[in-house]
Amino acid sequence: MPGLTAPSDYAEEPPRHPALRINSKEPFNAEPHRSALVSSYITPVDFFYKRNHGPIPKVDDISRYSVSISGLVNKHIQLSMDDIRMLPKYNVTATLQCAGNKRTAMSKVRKVRGVGWDVSALGNATWGGAKLSDVLELVGIHKLSSVTSLGGKHVEFVSVDRCKEEKGGPYKASIPLKQATDPDADVLLAYEMNGETINRDHGYPLRVVVPGVIGARSVKWLDSINIIKEECQGFFMQKDYKMFPPTVDWDNINWSTRRPQMDFPVQV
Repeated sequence: MPGLTAPSDYAEEPPRHPALRINSKEPFNAEPHRSALVSSYITPVDFFYKRNHGPIPKVDDISRYSVSISGLVNKHIQLSMDDIRMLPKYNVTATLQCAGNKRTAMSKVRKVRGVGWDVSALGNATWGGAKLSDVLELVGIHKLSSVTSLGGKHVEFVSVDRCKEEKGGPYKASIPLKQATDPDADVLLAYEMNGETINRDHGYPLRVVVPGVIGARSVKWLDSINIIKEECQGFFMQKDYKMFPPTVDWDNINWSTRRPQMDFPVQV
């Protein structure tokens, strides 16, 4: 998109703290050691876990960056960062956690696929930005709505980030419209983290923060917001992050029999 691009290689990755435990170099996935994580209630940005699916997007011209809102709404718009900053700003302290946290412990019982996270794929930060419920009012969706006049029931977030799981397409995820339009749910379009401009690893210039839900739904490097009838059909909603009984393995799995994982307890 104009102003924000996804590189094709890892030549321009941002610097990271040398104390991080690296689980994957390309794409970069890393976590702090437990002692660093528990040393502060608010996790310093340098020690907040890094979860990525490809090269980190880069802002070329912030004045050209915008987020589109379209789909099953009567009004389609483009919002610049100036537009978003004009909305009331809220600070929300919320924990994000990767759904794969403690995956290495799981593999000791039974081998599982995915990044080999230890116990620190989580972090607690104060996020600053506009509430999604305020943003959606700009396209005529009232607060506490569960369906739009055109039948939209879910809010899909599409990233600039490109990933192999989507066959080179963008990372995407969704949440129910009812959650997105609830001011008390504190869903944000965040541009600050711990009082500073959010950095590249964590979604600069704009990301979604969905408190109480697995980190996979808090989409970084936001490109567009789509109001859709059914939940997002992306890979990470339909063919990953689902819970199955022990009788299911990779040879007999039927992804359509389970709903995407959403609410998730913090594990340490």
